[in-house]
Amino acid sequence: MSEPIEFEAFPKIPRYRREVALTEKIDGTNAAIRIRAMADLPESGSPLPIAVFPYIDQHGNDLGHHGIWAQSRSQFITPQKDNYGFAGWVQRHAEELVKLGPGIHFGEWWGSGIQRGYELREKRFSLFNVARWQPDRQTPPACCHVVPLIGYLMPADINIELEKLRRSGSLAAPGYMKPEGIIVWHSQSKQYYKVLIENDDIPKSQVGHGG
Repeated sequence: MSEPIEFEAFPKIPRYRREVALTEKIDGTNAAIRIRAMADLPESGSPLPIAVFPYIDQHGNDLGHHGIWAQSRSQFITPQKDNYGFAGWVQRHAEELVKLGPGIHFGEWWGSGIQRGYELREKRFSLFNVARWQPDRQTPPACCHVVPLIGYLMPADINIELEKLRRSGSLAAPGYMKPEGIIVWHSQSKQYYKVLIENDDIPKSQVGHGG
């Protein structure tokens, strides 16, 4: 039997000329750390955490043991089935990473041996949430970085900041002169966009790398 017709309204259109947050786009691989209280897990159906540690919040409250999981863009990963060593890194730093607190913490896993490498000898994990992880707000675990915040500006400033990045080099890896581009967080549409220094008009499938 066919479903009845239901009314569907046209969505509200956000205003384009509103403040945007600009951060450097780092050319690595998408990654995430998921943290959840073990007491909240269902009896079955969840993958096993790669580590479990007690979580003490910023006020000193012991909130019980929390599991820690590592993710690539498309799946949970483990040190045995890894993505550029990210899960192994998470396992080694789990006691510190649990301080990120419950939730999913997205970021970029980048550096030596990943995409353009940035002439680094090590790999780094840079958190995306610049609104939370800033020195004047909340400090991330010492093993984590945060993607460089270029500023809270207007859309008309994007090309100006892109040119500055092209001329001055990477903010995430000072001295590296081939940064990839900028990530734009549009406050009205609640949407991320990427603007590349090179090949911005070419589909990703036709470019050698990019995330």
